[in-house]
Amino acid sequence: MAGDKPRYLQDHRDIIWSLIPLVLFIVIIAGIARSCSFSPDGPTAGPVPQFDIEAALTFDAAELDFPIRNPAVPENWQPNSGSRGTAPGDDGGDVSTVGYITDAGRYLQLSQSSATEETLVPWVAGGPRASTGADLYEGNSWVQYDEEGSEPIWVTDLGDVRVLVTGSGSTEEFTTLATAIGQAEPIE
Repeated sequence: MAGDKPRYLQDHRDIIWSLIPLVLFIVIIAGIARSCSFSPDGPTAGPVPQFDIEAALTFDAAELDFPIRNPAVPENWQPNSGSRGTAPGDDGGDVSTVGYITDAGRYLQLSQSSATEETLVPWVAGGPRASTGADLYEGNSWVQYDEEGSEPIWVTDLGDVRVLVTGSGSTEEFTTLATAIGQAEPIE
């Protein structure tokens, strides 16, 4: 035993023999609690949360003082989240946000607000961003804020409401959502 030997005669084998019972104890406790799993191929995606986007946007349309749109996105996109917030400042305002998981498994966030673009973009981005260009989709000019290492942001002004799209989606998915927004009528 390590305790019977003088300290200068102890080596790494003694440490290993001391740790084996501790590791076995941890494995047994984890097995009983079923809090661990072994996945040699890496993590697996869990189920996408269900979210009633129609009910959420209809409620926001009734409560907020600007028009809310529910875009017709592809059927295989799953709504998974929603929230409301308030962009700060004199040019701020309420923000209605919903999220989608695309068929490729990427997330897109759609925010609609009475806040100005200059207030809304830094509020969503977590800091200032510089515009990198604009493109026209369904007759609406979408200002783009692309920054290396950050998710892109696209914003359009529809008069009474600014619409912002961000997330990890591809340019094609951003275009699909921007086009759907341009075709959507405000919820009555």
